[in-house]
Amino acid sequence: MLYLDAAATTPVRREALEAMWPYLTGEFGNPSSHHTVGERAAAALADARSRVAGALGCRPGEVVFTSGGTEGANLAVKGLALANPRGRHLVTTGIEHEAVLASVDYLVRVHGFSATQVTVDAQGVVTPGALAEALRPDTTLVSIALANNEIGTVQDIAALAAVARGRGAMFHTDAVQAAGWLLLSARDLGVDALSISGHKVGAGKGVGAVYLRGRLPVEPVLHGGGQERDRRSGTENVPGAVALGVALSLAEAERDELAPRVGAAREAFIARVLDLVPTAVLTGPRTDRLPNHASFCFPGTSGEAVLLELERLGVVSSSGSACAAGSDEPSHVLIAIGVPPEVAQTSVRFTFGRDVTGTDLAEAAESVGAAVASVASVGIV
Repeated sequence: MLYLDAAATTPVRREALEAMWPYLTGEFGNPSSHHTVGERAAAALADARSRVAGALGCRPGEVVFTSGGTEGANLAVKGLALANPRGRHLVTTGIEHEAVLASVDYLVRVHGFSATQVTVDAQGVVTPGALAEALRPDTTLVSIALANNEIGTVQDIAALAAVARGRGAMFHTDAVQAAGWLLLSARDLGVDALSISGHKVGAGKGVGAVYLRGRLPVEPVLHGGGQERDRRSGTENVPGAVALGVALSLAEAERDELAPRVGAAREAFIARVLDLVPTAVLTGPRTDRLPNHASFCFPGTSGEAVLLELERLGVVSSSGSACAAGSDEPSHVLIAIGVPPEVAQTSVRFTFGRDVTGTDLAEAAESVGAAVASVASVGIV
């Protein structure tokens, strides 16, 4: 089986598993406990925080551990908007992850905020000019992902954040898919908040982190004992934090070699699929996309049928966001970039892990061609 759904999740790295194991067994202390067992757990948590901060280009005190990308987006969007009284207007796009869109919707419905979605082009790109037009004097927060999970589009976040900052608005970027593949320096990106998820970088499910700039006020989403400097209550997941620190550090160390290698294999894969399936439509840009991401629509077929046929041939992929699995509705991301609903229903996404080879993807491309031909031949739509 060739697993090409890394955007949904990745296996735990052996190094991360070995690092976290002691804190699942002998070193099981609560990091808030004031005794030696708890203090050892607190020391491990502090080390993990420093490792994450190193990868994010920030100070350890600016890192908040969470349960993953969804909680991170909720904390950044709701927490910053509610704690900062500058205004009650939010700006985002129509291609954001559901965690961001639902957080914005909550603020609109429950707290009386208004929101504007910046128009994206056919590749899902947000231009600084389009963002500038969406900003208002009362805009308090902009949230735009660094890289899109469904179509792989990479945004020029530094340029977009500069526009927002020039108008006095804060900026959050969802970097869940970018971690391990793109530079995550919060300082270089110029953002006020950045969220990541552990299971996309080999740290396992149930842990993530948010960078929150300096002493920026934030309203907690979870209230209770005041852990994480009163920004996220709840006993910290020490094993998960340790795994995240190790996995993210390794991913950052490997990125300069890994991203170009996988990106070249991805480009050959895209070219071969388009050659084998002339009717295929690449979604997202050919360049300025995640190195490990390729996504297509196959008009005249059923995307689900193509997925099933691919799995029969030994290739595991997806139709888009795992968070929307089971939905009969076409992808909101594809609709936002102008793909007709009936074509959006034919989408298939291929996302690659760090161990993928050019040979793997060459064989996968042949399977894609065979799968689409098989589905088309029996008229499944």
